[in-house]
Amino acid sequence: MAITLEALRTHLNYTAWASGKLVQAASALSPEELVRDFHTSDRSVLGTLVHVYAADRAWFGRVQGTAPAQFLDPDKDMHLSVLQTDWPPLYAQWKQWAAGLTDESLPARAAYKDLKGNSHETPLWQIALHLVNHGTHHRGQVSGFLRSMGHTPPQLDLIAYYRQLS
Repeated sequence: MAITLEALRTHLNYTAWASGKLVQAASALSPEELVRDFHTSDRSVLGTLVHVYAADRAWFGRVQGTAPAQFLDPDKDMHLSVLQTDWPPLYAQWKQWAAGLTDESLPARAAYKDLKGNSHETPLWQIALHLVNHGTHHRGQVSGFLRSMGHTPPQLDLIAYYRQLS
């Protein structure tokens, strides 16, 4: 499968846009709503957004060859303020990384270990698309959490992002 650099960059920009909108929506929640347990793997709005942020950070480390020793530090990461202040600069790093890609470097492989210590080598373009897809999955969960608490989630559909570009 082939992907163009333009498509990859557009989708990284989309994921930054969508995550930013959802963090903004989460900022309007009460502290109780932010950590309400929905009995999912990441439990809450905050937990799910932090999971995506931590995964985005881990994958960036992997493509840079500097994967963090720890995926998530609950004491440091489990705060809305971290998502507000640290996630946008991380997305800026992703965008800068993507800006440096060429058609020739796109199929290059990143060697890394997963959280269980298994070694993998994955094409860069697959990692980037996984990042986008992973974020979309979990943003959908958070949107559902917001609805179940009586809030209207922001419009995060990819087509809405495309429309705002034109």
